[in-house]
Amino acid sequence: MSLPLSVSIGSTTNKGIKPINQDYIDYCVPKEPLLSTKGIVLAIADGISSSQVSQIASETAVTNFLTDYYCTADTWSVKSAGQTVLKSINSWLHAQTLDSPNRFDKNKGYVCTFSALILKSNTAHIFHSGDSRIYRLVGDSLEQLTEDHRLHVSDDVSYLTRALGIDKTLPIDYSTVAVEQGDLFILATDGVFEFIDGRRISTIVSNKETLNEAAADIVVEAMAAGSDDNLSIQLVSVNSIPDYQLDEVHQLTQLPMPPLLAPRMHFDGYEILRELYVSSRSHVFLAKDLVSHSNVVIKTPSMDMRNDEQYLEHFMLEQWVAKRINNPHVAKAITPNRKQNFVYLVSEYIEGVSLNQWMFDNPNPSLEQVRTVIEQVVKGVQAFHRQEMIHQDLRPQNIMIDSNNTVKIIDFGSTYIAGVSYVEHEQVLRGTMRYSAPEYFLGEWGTSASDIFSIAVITYQMLSGEFPYKTDIAQARSISAQRKLTYRSIINADSELPLWVDDTLQRALQVEPKNRYKVLSEFIYDLRHPSKQFLAKGRAPLIERKPVVFWQGVSALLMCIIIGLLLSR
Repeated sequence: MSLPLSVSIGSTTNKGIKPINQDYIDYCVPKEPLLSTKGIVLAIADGISSSQVSQIASETAVTNFLTDYYCTADTWSVKSAGQTVLKSINSWLHAQTLDSPNRFDKNKGYVCTFSALILKSNTAHIFHSGDSRIYRLVGDSLEQLTEDHRLHVSDDVSYLTRALGIDKTLPIDYSTVAVEQGDLFILATDGVFEFIDGRRISTIVSNKETLNEAAADIVVEAMAAGSDDNLSIQLVSVNSIPDYQLDEVHQLTQLPMPPLLAPRMHFDGYEILRELYVSSRSHVFLAKDLVSHSNVVIKTPSMDMRNDEQYLEHFMLEQWVAKRINNPHVAKAITPNRKQNFVYLVSEYIEGVSLNQWMFDNPNPSLEQVRTVIEQVVKGVQAFHRQEMIHQDLRPQNIMIDSNNTVKIIDFGSTYIAGVSYVEHEQVLRGTMRYSAPEYFLGEWGTSASDIFSIAVITYQMLSGEFPYKTDIAQARSISAQRKLTYRSIINADSELPLWVDDTLQRALQVEPKNRYKVLSEFIYDLRHPSKQFLAKGRAPLIERKPVVFWQGVSALLMCIIIGLLLSR
């Protein structure tokens, strides 16, 4: 009988003689099915001492890697999943530095080294950037499995050539080694490995009952040997490994395509209840989980797209996006507690109507009703933006309102994730034309301002039943054509809306992205309050507001002029 992958882990971290600990370590040993499909993850990060915020970078890198890696699709290889997650984390850290007062000084930014060890089946997968190290203990010697990314200028001067958060793009070292029962792997920062050798580590490990005790003793000895830095170490001993080799080749054919689904059909532990939506790209069904008896939504690739590798990459990326976001206004991804045998996505079933249907049922909503809906949409979109993601397909069909009047965003197939290369290099129009921001029609990348534009279009449509630029915006595919676009005021002779609401919408719907709101919170605030800009430009002249004061002032001015003329004679 084949034994499952089993390990023992010991770890410790200490600030040493430093005032704070800028190292961060963590690990995860999941239960099945994740143990087989994703493996065991250990990660370590070391902040740079010149930065006062790099401990935030270290903690963010490790915690987000452990969380987001397990959210990736089962059909992704370890390499693809790990690299995708790290690129996203790197992009977020780099963006924080650019938004900080130290945006021109990388040595004071959100920067850290990073090393991760993923044990899956009988293979160790290594991801590395910086000068933290991963070793394998061979006898009483340390076999270094990573390469330091540090340039030594002199005996006293050196600097990192690669680390998370330094640049927008991140080259990542990736390698694999075969794992055997009894192997001992070590993840350590320079505060440890520069002050203790393999022979001593081997002796300590063999003389201690647990790896936690061994890790603590190694740190104590490194400090006694003169370590002048933070000290962190993780030890992982392989107790048993499966006797089979999982296919680690990155191909979506790892899992077969599902059969054509139909009502009453039993499929992979679900009963298909009815068809919800069918398009040339995907098929969506309402199904019942035969184990939990809860209703879920199952989405499968359409027959036409099953051989399109780029589409399938996006399809599985959608599941990862949904798992990363935990927000009441974003549809949840469902993770079955059993092995998945086909390529498909599972998400929560929202009992309710789409915003598109709600608008049809409520053709003349009050301003307060519109605010209530849009404020919830914004809360959901903010969850995307906080993780450096842009939805890119915000439209009434992708917004649901459940039986409790809670608004939820669905469908993440067009979502842009900063740092994920194969999304960045696609110059395709995302979203639906009537709701897409003008920059998309020029072939430009979307930003958070693009989502703001789409939300403003939806708000405009809810209040008027029309669109701010009609269909002209989809036809304006050059800068000169877009400059001719004219915003249509939502205010007409029969309108009861305040003038400042139209001013708010006009700002959010500017053709030029830099002229829109910078953040969604400003837009939402201005939907309830006249902005300072509106009050400034909307203020009536003094002669209209206070005519008596105006003429008194004019009289006083004339008197001063007359007195001045008399005195000059």
